Amino acid sequence: MTPGFRGNIRCAGAAIAAVAAAFLAAAPASAQTYGLATMQPGTLANTVASAIAKTLKEKGGLNTLVQATAGESVLIPMVARGEIDLGMANMLEVVEGIETGKLQNDLRVIGSIYVLRMGFFARKDSGIVNMADVKGKRVPAGYSAMRTVDMLVQAQLALGGLTAKDVTPVLVPNVMRGADDFIAGAIDALYFGFGAPKVREADATVGGVRAVKVGDTPEGLAASRKIFPYGYFTEVQPIPAYVGVVEPMKVYSMDYILFTNSKMKNETVEKIIDTMAKNKPDMVATAPAMNDFSVDTMYRKHDMTYHPGALKYFQDHKIEAKAY
Repeated sequence: MTPGFRGNIRCAGAAIAAVAAAFLAAAPASAQTYGLATMQPGTLANTVASAIAKTLKEKGGLNTLVQATAGESVLIPMVARGEIDLGMANMLEVVEGIETGKLQNDLRVIGSIYVLRMGFFARKDSGIVNMADVKGKRVPAGYSAMRTVDMLVQAQLALGGLTAKDVTPVLVPNVMRGADDFIAGAIDALYFGFGAPKVREADATVGGVRAVKVGDTPEGLAASRKIFPYGYFTEVQPIPAYVGVVEPMKVYSMDYILFTNSKMKNETVEKIIDTMAKNKPDMVATAPAMNDFSVDTMYRKHDMTYHPGALKYFQDHKIEAKAY
């Protein structure tokens, strides 16, 4: 090889290295990947998380990946410790995680993102129509990976004047196992979120399910709030997304929360909220449950600590905290 040829190679190599260095230097900060912890595929939470992650990536330049976990009791402390950047869980799981796990110093709420409607579903031919009909029936209980769901079950039983002693408990680790046991015939009343893919699977497998009606009386709600104070009623219509709903009915509801930890940058949280606020149709296209999303109701009155970035966004946009 001639000296001149070697020199040309060195010059070419230097030029390539210079271009590569310039490219890397110009790489945007948004190249960072953010993990969004949620439930397993088949749950409503996973569907919503997928919609949010897709929108944050495509519309906000925040490369966000969904990370499925065994349950919300598992993922909340992971987010608080900074092992995962973002998390989603129902209001009760977050409150309990903070109160029993001493996570208040680390966990930071971004906001309420949609309404979680929970309820019992029974086979159409089971004769279970109202909450009172659940008495004596086999009901999923325990929820070792989703501890507070057991409290939700008890809160919903209270709407019908029942307690845990009035049903036959079948121990399950999470809602997915409860659904599988229902499909297998080991449980009489499935407990799950309205609009979840797993409910649709159960409906197709067992020959049809119906949503069990709750007693939407003030007395029932008062009894329920002694168990969980943040539950409320919303009305659902018989639309394709709500399998098992054959007529307008009131259902037990609570907020679903998006949260992070104290290490997350303020500007990133502001970007997350702003991207979601400006791109609701994109999220709804993937997860119809996000029809409930409104930036005006992200800010709620409770004792949990909001992230400073979220508070700044709410203040800048003159959004006041809403009561339950």
